[in-house]
Amino acid sequence: MDKDKEKQEVSVIGRLFSIEALLLLMGLASLILGTVSGKVIQIFWGVMIVSGAIVLHFVRKKDWKKHWEEQEAMKLLYEQRLKEKKERENADK
Repeated sequence: MDKDKEKQEVSVIGRLFSIEALLLLMGLASLILGTVSGKVIQIFWGVMIVSGAIVLHFVRKKDWKKHWEEQEAMKLLYEQRLKEKKERENADK
């Protein structure tokens, strides 16, 4: 059962990588063709596609599980400080 899941994950990662590579190639092609033909709109879309592919690469590279665990820890710490502050205010009264 675990081997099937690993195969699915590798397959999905492989497909996403190839989609990302294809996206980058399409952006570069648009950028080059726009430069050669002198069409500003093709250059614009080429730049947008290439920058989007780069952003997608960094977003996928980030460890989101770790990120959300850190966010949850910060939230708990904030709530604890708020609770302590309210307790101090009530004790002063």
